[in-house]
Amino acid sequence: MISVEQLVPAPAEAVFAVLSDGWSYAGWVVGNSHIREVDPDWPVPGSRIHHSAGVWPAQIRDTTRVHAVEPGRLLELRASLWLFGGAVIRFTLTPRPPAGTHVLMEEEAVDGPSRLIPAAVQALALRPRNREALARLSDLAAGRHATGRLRHGSATRAQDGR
Repeated sequence: MISVEQLVPAPAEAVFAVLSDGWSYAGWVVGNSHIREVDPDWPVPGSRIHHSAGVWPAQIRDTTRVHAVEPGRLLELRASLWLFGGAVIRFTLTPRPPAGTHVLMEEEAVDGPSRLIPAAVQALALRPRNREALARLSDLAAGRHATGRLRHGSATRAQDGR
């Protein structure tokens, strides 16, 4: 498994709130360019995000499925990308008082041609990409936490009475 980590200046519930917002993935997952649909029960195991990767007009349409979840602590995803194969991506959240969260992101190619690429070569592409993804995730979680917006879009407005 290739892993990266980041200390996020927000509590685990704020980080998990971003992970639980499937519509936010195009904003922080590097390479994910468009979210077409999010299953209404996301992030329940088996639920999916229907996404596109790449730039128009050369976008690849695919899905990411929740494999396991422990709210506030763990989210494990099974991502596929057309002919390239699939990967398991795991986010483990560990509270770091007073108001921070250590986020560990692990990724492993599990099928298709991608799994035939040596881990050291995969790491050359995945580590920088995943570091950037965690930096974006951190900014979203910290920003939402600072403004009291732990949910996204209309759910936040409804809770706020707007």
